[in-house]
Amino acid sequence: MGAGTEPVEARHDAAEGRVYLDHNATTPLAPEAAQAVRDAMHQAWGNPSSSHPAGRKAKELIGCARESLARMVGGRPEDIVFTSGGTEANNMVIHTACRHFLESRARPGASRGTPHIVTSSVEHDSIRLPLEQLVKESLAEATFVAVSPRSGRAEVDDVLTAIRPTTCLVSIMLANNETGVIMPVTELSQHVHALNQRRVAEGLPRILVHTDAAQMIGKGRVDVQELGVDYLTIVGHKFYGPRIGALYVRGPSTTTPLHPMLFGGGQERSFRPGTENTPMIAGLGQAAELVSKNWEAYETHMRDVRDYLEARLEASFGKQRIHLNSHFTGSKRLCNTSNFSILGPGLQGRRVLSRCKMLLASVGAACHSEKGDRPSAILLSCGIPYEVAQNALRLSVGRDTTRADVDLVVQDLVQAVVQLDQDQAP
Repeated sequence: MGAGTEPVEARHDAAEGRVYLDHNATTPLAPEAAQAVRDAMHQAWGNPSSSHPAGRKAKELIGCARESLARMVGGRPEDIVFTSGGTEANNMVIHTACRHFLESRARPGASRGTPHIVTSSVEHDSIRLPLEQLVKESLAEATFVAVSPRSGRAEVDDVLTAIRPTTCLVSIMLANNETGVIMPVTELSQHVHALNQRRVAEGLPRILVHTDAAQMIGKGRVDVQELGVDYLTIVGHKFYGPRIGALYVRGPSTTTPLHPMLFGGGQERSFRPGTENTPMIAGLGQAAELVSKNWEAYETHMRDVRDYLEARLEASFGKQRIHLNSHFTGSKRLCNTSNFSILGPGLQGRRVLSRCKMLLASVGAACHSEKGDRPSAILLSCGIPYEVAQNALRLSVGRDTTRADVDLVVQDLVQAVVQLDQDQAP
């Protein structure tokens, strides 16, 4: 590829004849973001902590990117802390909540207790596994609230019921990566805010609210003022940016606590030390600018193509043979996500994908790709029957996916199923 003039193409790889429908796993780098990375590598290579012109150039670029991310989520530039990605941001929130609880309990007259965190049963592993580790080490307690099989959501009443006197954090993702179901974070934040006012009067610790917005950014409206959260996780490679991330914190260390996990040179106001990755931060800022300007157009386009995909599947296989795993009564879902099962014996998701000649997709979360034919725990927790969940495919369209791509993919799935049905024949 030349010096940044050609578009980064992942929708349809002509050389391989493939159609990429795995945008919830990762997205290609937008050409504008790739150009920003290259420009920063050549023009902003100085250490941002240096006071000479080369350093000032890098620092200025980082400041512009910080403003772009803040604008994208409706926050202030000082509320943005750059991280290596979503996993670090999520771990940082959990670490902070536990530390803040212990410090608040250390005051005279306060009972100690163990910090308690409430989350859902369908969170990303970068929330679930740190909590399980803390529980294993007896450093925290955690409640994993089951999602409703009717709505696929972590219902507000169920989350509130799980809250205890020692609860210090509620962390609920904004949208699920497998089903696409959008969680009621705004309503939850409102209830927790009201609850916090009562807790202060009772001498109980404040409950912090976090949402992992990895899947929502670039596919729908994300505004931290509307959401009312204290923390929001931003993941670049989910919205056509590079593989770094950021954490939104509502007034870090003033309004909202933030404790570093690393200690070093004082970068990022010592919240996240380490010499800044200027080129990737520049690319992230550019990707954020694209989202701010175009998210409504992206959303409209992806919803149209996703709905067309589901209509073509039902038309090609028959409604009786397609089970739409991400359709829940009364729940909204991401504009680009379709989780479905082609019903029948021997049609496990992996087997179907292995017979596809064009489709590049997943059976579920990319980080679970080594788990064989075991159905997705997220689908099972949403009430999808085992034999249906086993056949699940997750197709997630992107900004460049067309109806013509969908036609090719559906034809590909039809031929794959015909092959597998023939294999099953006596």
